[in-house]
Amino acid sequence: MDASINYFDVLFVKCGTIGWILWVLSVVTVAVIIRYFLVIRRARLIPPALVEQARVLLARRQFREVAAMTDSDNSFLGRILYAAALQSAQGYAAMERAMEEAGEGEAAKLLGRIEWLNLIGNVGPMLGLLGTVWGMILAFFTIVATGGIPHPGDLAGAIGTALVTTLEGLMIAIPALAVYATMRHRIDGLTAEAMVLCQEWIASSQAARAAVIPMAVEKKPSRASLNPTAS
Repeated sequence: MDASINYFDVLFVKCGTIGWILWVLSVVTVAVIIRYFLVIRRARLIPPALVEQARVLLARRQFREVAAMTDSDNSFLGRILYAAALQSAQGYAAMERAMEEAGEGEAAKLLGRIEWLNLIGNVGPMLGLLGTVWGMILAFFTIVATGGIPHPGDLAGAIGTALVTTLEGLMIAIPALAVYATMRHRIDGLTAEAMVLCQEWIASSQAARAAVIPMAVEKKPSRASLNPTAS
């Protein structure tokens, strides 16, 4: 008797309707994971070219140029720089407040995207459990239909379907939740880094302005020098 097991037949043919739903969900999960690994990365959130250009322009206090440069930039750093530059006329406090508000909004958008992985990671095992319950119901109906003495093969098939859906649900949930945690940690780290960079640049530009004002006051001619006959 051939005791070999056709795993393809077990996983893809005898998994039932719920099993097929789980396989479709697994394909969606892989596509979402690949997309997020391409989108949520340093080069997209904190572009090196933007870092260099913004550092130079903010050191020169060229806020209008910064706003024009980041107007169509969809990176995280670009969005918070744009919000801060628009408030340059209102002072350092307004710029910092605008930067923080924009940063919170952009971070919430990024976290909202990866929330799909969290949803899949929680729904997958529930669908697997649903398949398990359905398989056990079929097993008990088989017992009833055979008058309490079912054929072992028929009973084992129903129980096997139940266990396969549980396996598929876990196969989806484990990588989905692992990538979700990884992406969340990456978003927290990169957004915090961008916020610190922007805050340092704004503070440096404010310090440069504070250093220029006393020099201008010191060079301002006195009334006596303007009117020599006053003495």
